[in-house]
Amino acid sequence: MKKHSAFQNFIRLSLGVATAVGLSIGVLTDIHADSAVNNYIYSNQLQPANVTKSIGSGFPKNKYTTGTPNGVVVHETGNPNSTIYGEIAYMKKNYQNAFVHSYVDASRVINIANTDYLAWGCGFPGNGRFLQFEQVEVHSKSAFAKEVNNAAHYTADLLHQYNLPLNNAVNDGKGTVWSHKAVAQYLGGSDHVDPDGYYAKSGKTYFGQAYTMNDFYALVKHYYDASSGSDSSNPTSSDSSSSSQLSGNAVSQPTTVKYYQGQGNETASLNRSFSKYRLYNHVKGSGYSTFSYNWTYVPAYTGKKVYVDSRGVKQPAKSTWYRIRFSKAANAQKYWVYGKALNFNPVTFTDSSVSITIKKDHYALRNHVYNTSYLSKISGYSKDFLNQTVKANKKAVKTYTNGSTVWYRFKLNNQNVWVCEQALK
Repeated sequence: MKKHSAFQNFIRLSLGVATAVGLSIGVLTDIHADSAVNNYIYSNQLQPANVTKSIGSGFPKNKYTTGTPNGVVVHETGNPNSTIYGEIAYMKKNYQNAFVHSYVDASRVINIANTDYLAWGCGFPGNGRFLQFEQVEVHSKSAFAKEVNNAAHYTADLLHQYNLPLNNAVNDGKGTVWSHKAVAQYLGGSDHVDPDGYYAKSGKTYFGQAYTMNDFYALVKHYYDASSGSDSSNPTSSDSSSSSQLSGNAVSQPTTVKYYQGQGNETASLNRSFSKYRLYNHVKGSGYSTFSYNWTYVPAYTGKKVYVDSRGVKQPAKSTWYRIRFSKAANAQKYWVYGKALNFNPVTFTDSSVSITIKKDHYALRNHVYNTSYLSKISGYSKDFLNQTVKANKKAVKTYTNGSTVWYRFKLNNQNVWVCEQALK
């Protein structure tokens, strides 16, 4: 029996994704937030691969017995030593025995057979009904997560391409998303059990928890809903995430998020208002399936130090969000929170035209002042510019509990960089 922590059991799930036309979904749904693989995909914002078409000329063109396909079958090759190109080459040579429409691995989705015609991958009657693709076995944590992410996105794309509803067939043999095992169990024509075994083993090996077809279906739903264009609820006002309206009509402007990465070890603190807001797996309304977490199950209190590694600015609302963790460890669980829940070291900026000379060799040059709400990344090192004199164009004074630090900005290779005053003494 799979055990869940108290934290996982109290996760509140709320889907809120923005579509290409700027509409958002806010329905409560179970997206299997307790799936370690899906959480890894959401937390790391993995982007699915685009489909590459490499249609073979030799495949037969037989119409579906249902006229058009009415579902998608997910396969896995069962070969731990093959590659996607090796599988495709073999399939093209031996299509008389079996073939599928596409192949998926950690970085590619390759369509080799025209999806308007049936494939021979799961026997009768499934061949006459379903679109079918194979997943090549991969052998690392990140590769497995990327592969199932690619596969889920591709499944959702196929469903939309053929105007099919989203329905999980794995548990009852009725629906549009099938495993090869479900086809064999409910329709016959095959005795295969993929990809269930591969999913379970890889999930257990790399994430400490078996991955299931129900977890995969939740990921398909994430992508399917993200491009479905329905709108069933409004975002909460406390998170300041509602889209502004276009003048003269009721159509929302498209919501986009621009992300800025920090070095990862900068900090902020929870302010007295933090509990008014929520923790999320993604920026709310960002286009990803979004669910919220209860503050009760994290070590949260006013003044609590958190580590911040990313900033997201939503448009057109211009609201700012941060990705935080409650431990210094880089692999700790990460959460997104609205910026008004955090306090950063305050910084004031003024114009400057003073000449500065770098004299110390062990300081970093940064794209922003270190450890402020802008977040920063290293752009170079003072040791490479020792005894060089440059003209500053900005001065910043950062204040914190025990004092203040002065920073100067100057041009380096047509880019603005910041250096702390200590490097000049």
